[in-house]
Amino acid sequence: MSTQEQQANIGKVLSFLREWDRGDMRVRGRMLSTFVTQNTGKTFYELELEFAQVASLFLARLTTWMKLTYMLGTFLGLQLKALGIFLSASCHDQYLMNFLEDGGALTLLDILSHSQSKDDDKAGAIKLLLTVSKAGRKYKEIICESHGVKVIGECLSTSNRDETKEAASVLLESLSHGNPRYQDQVYKYLITCMTCSSPKSLQLILHTLCIIQRKMKTAHYSIVEPLLNTLRSLHLEVQDEAIKLILDLKHYDVKAVLLTGLVALLRPIKEKEHQHQISKESEMTEMTGSFPVLVQQAAAAKTIRLLAEEDQELSHELLSLGVIQHLLHIMGNREHPDGQIQASLTLEYFVVSFPVVEDQVQRVMGSALFAEFKNKADTVYMNMNETEAEMLLTNQINMSQVLNGNKSDS
Repeated sequence: MSTQEQQANIGKVLSFLREWDRGDMRVRGRMLSTFVTQNTGKTFYELELEFAQVASLFLARLTTWMKLTYMLGTFLGLQLKALGIFLSASCHDQYLMNFLEDGGALTLLDILSHSQSKDDDKAGAIKLLLTVSKAGRKYKEIICESHGVKVIGECLSTSNRDETKEAASVLLESLSHGNPRYQDQVYKYLITCMTCSSPKSLQLILHTLCIIQRKMKTAHYSIVEPLLNTLRSLHLEVQDEAIKLILDLKHYDVKAVLLTGLVALLRPIKEKEHQHQISKESEMTEMTGSFPVLVQQAAAAKTIRLLAEEDQELSHELLSLGVIQHLLHIMGNREHPDGQIQASLTLEYFVVSFPVVEDQVQRVMGSALFAEFKNKADTVYMNMNETEAEMLLTNQINMSQVLNGNKSDS
């Protein structure tokens, strides 16, 4: 570009900035719309050429305007798109640092936490924060130092739109990667988010936790209880993610607590068993509330089978925890057929794998029921009579005692 062309370009840019400074919100909105249309996809070099090396001056004006007006939401979508042009075009730190030094990250986080922000605007803010996070460790730290983990986690838990939730989970995963100072913070905050009520959010939280957990050398004990509680979910996609995480956690120091917790879920305590004079309304509430417990019971049986099939040592640990007695009990519980199916399939694995278990189970079931069980474990519950069901419910198998007796005999 010749000197004359450069001067002409500088004059055009300065005229643009003067019009911007004098204009009201509607004028700026029109100018910004034109800017977005004409500059989307441009490189850092092209932007600098277009703005005669004063692009950073417009970026500063744009950032300031957004800080002053984002709560109104009028032109927020356009502002975010325009900022995205600058941040995605940067081939080095110039625009990013200018944006962050002007409080850009804090403003984006405020947009996420502002109750009146539209979901589209939240998604745009998350997209920009992800661009910042991907720029490197120091940028991730800036977001985290601004309480970003909490704000983004709350957005993931409470947002109304799946796309926004998915973007928030990707951002949290990004913040955990290559960010040793704050990786543990992201991990622990996600654990606290497992109590959220949204199935989609919970699925994403569990999925993100699974990814982060695989990068960590230890597991925090606080993960066990809320993780086991997610098995109560009536949504299979949530259960699947929870089971994947449990299978991964068997490699960590929480294994013993996890196995004990899983076996305990097979025989939950009836909290209201001894209450007297329960009204019809509260009785109905209790009956309704017990269904998630039965769902959790079935999921625990399924998880135990998957754990045992992968690891013979874990199978022995589960046997010593009394898993067989509890599985037989669930098989006799005719309130929940899926629980009966999962318990039967899990019991089938132990019967096939351990002759001593087969002998004990056959004694409890009797020849006829055991023959049906051996023939097709997942349908045996359909042909079970009341006497057989009661026999399974009240079984007193003590495999730990049997196993210890076998050891002493040998």
